[in-house]
Amino acid sequence: MHSYRSLEAWKVAHRALLMTLKAIDAGNRPKTWAMFDQLKRAAISIEANIVEGYALNTPRYFHKHMRIAFGSAAEAECLVLASGEVGYLEQAVVKDLERAFGDSMRLVFGLMKGRRAKDLTPHAPRPTP
Repeated sequence: MHSYRSLEAWKVAHRALLMTLKAIDAGNRPKTWAMFDQLKRAAISIEANIVEGYALNTPRYFHKHMRIAFGSAAEAECLVLASGEVGYLEQAVVKDLERAFGDSMRLVFGLMKGRRAKDLTPHAPRPTP
């Protein structure tokens, strides 16, 4: 059975989300709340849209959700950079997250450009005779 978990883009997005959650939990202070809340939402959106696009199993919706995931990855990268510039996140964390979100964008872009209708396979188990 095929699964979204087999997608490298999902693996990287999932890792980026976990890194984000750990980073913002460590530095969560009242003045960082708005920035970190938006960063968390963007990181969640990357992974969730990869999964949803895969699960909907049509080229049109797959592409739509990959575009949303790509935009969310760009948003998250931007927020990480700004968080580092104002001192909300340490530069080592910024560098790691920036790399993770950049990898997410690269892999999602590859899915958008390389995935065709024939590549989308049914996800439901087939009945046994």
